[in-house]
Amino acid sequence: MYEVREEAVIVGELAAVWAVVTEVGRWPEWDPHEDQARLDGEFVVGTTGWVKQKGNPAAVFTLTEVVPERRWASECKLPGGKLWGSNDYEALPGGRIRCTRTVRVTGPLVPLFRFHFGRKMRRDFFRTWSALEQRAKQGA
Repeated sequence: MYEVREEAVIVGELAAVWAVVTEVGRWPEWDPHEDQARLDGEFVVGTTGWVKQKGNPAAVFTLTEVVPERRWASECKLPGGKLWGSNDYEALPGGRIRCTRTVRVTGPLVPLFRFHFGRKMRRDFFRTWSALEQRAKQGA
């Protein structure tokens, strides 16, 4: 197993941030690493979606956990394994929000993620959080 975990603090209202992250089809409008995205139903556990990130192959994902305004997680299948990711949001004093992203990869592609995608994912997390902060300020 390989795990990447990072966190950052952004400024904003939790409800506004949640509204932005749960509009999957609009991710490419603000997230700098998303090319295309869709969700095939409501933002609830068990719903599937599809995402194409810039420079990466497209993937089908399934929402595995949804705690409104707090956390959502998803997973997608990889050859012989899976990629699981969680996104946590914690309200802090002063209108700040702690954003935490954890990604776990299992299976034979672990070395590829460790040596190629790991650093890129970490950089992308911070770019995404910055863009999320700006989008939430503008309103979904």
